[in-house]
Amino acid sequence: MVNREHKDRLFKMIFGRPEHREWTLSLYNAVNGTNYDDPSLIEFNTMEDVLFMGMKNDASFILDARLSIWEHQSSPAPNAPLRFVMYLGRLWSQQYIGIKTLYSRKQIELPIPKCVVFYNGTVDEDEERILRLSDALQDNKRVESDVELKVHLINVNRGYNRKLMEACRPMYEYSWLIDRIRENCKSMGIEAASMKAIEEMPGDFRIKDFLEKNKEEVQMRMLTEYNEEETWRIIAAEEREEGRDRLLVELICKKLRKGKDVEQIADEVEEEVARIKKICDVAQAFGPEYDTEKVFTSLQKDHLLV
Repeated sequence: MVNREHKDRLFKMIFGRPEHREWTLSLYNAVNGTNYDDPSLIEFNTMEDVLFMGMKNDASFILDARLSIWEHQSSPAPNAPLRFVMYLGRLWSQQYIGIKTLYSRKQIELPIPKCVVFYNGTVDEDEERILRLSDALQDNKRVESDVELKVHLINVNRGYNRKLMEACRPMYEYSWLIDRIRENCKSMGIEAASMKAIEEMPGDFRIKDFLEKNKEEVQMRMLTEYNEEETWRIIAAEEREEGRDRLLVELICKKLRKGKDVEQIADEVEEEVARIKKICDVAQAFGPEYDTEKVFTSLQKDHLLV
């Protein structure tokens, strides 16, 4: 019986559950270059509640005075450092909630944070790179910041990070599975593609038995992740479209300031006269400055940019 309230990603089902500590440990060793062999040393403290779509850590645990915080993403993750600041604050506040503890004269000893995003989206990404909280600050102000946080982004798509895949067999198998599901999706729906990929897995894959025993849950998770990935694609497409519209309005406002008429502007920006006239009619209310932001906001409010 599938629990319909269960929100775990497939990544967390494999690498973030206490019953799969050996797989978690295998990935930990591969990421950190360590050789721990006792899965029972892992102390999970993963946050279980979803804060916002896509915003939850998929696994966090303490091992050898290191606090590992892991997140899986199938979309670009420029804001991961900000999310990890929130994760850290939440985890530490749970552990050191007492006001007397925080204001104690004795120094609190904290585990070393190790922040990782495992990326397997379809947008091209480097094998590995460091994301920094300071990347979100103004270029000329970054050196003034007293706060920094680094997130290690690791591309786990098939064909990337060969050494890591060799060191962690479950991750290699997970990467293979996602790649096969995407290939199957070219000719069938995501649910059928997921089931077919599991059937096609080689018999010696360690995660196959678990996936076969939890087919319905895996199917539901993949459908959820697929829909989430599609949502982010739509958002990205809308943002690109908004950027093009904003640039068009900016160009029109500049030309209006120079006294050009609708036909001239339409010819120069290579757009239909009817569309340019609609934008110019709204812009006239903001002349003679023709403030781009005010014009654009007014057009958006009245849905006149479609």
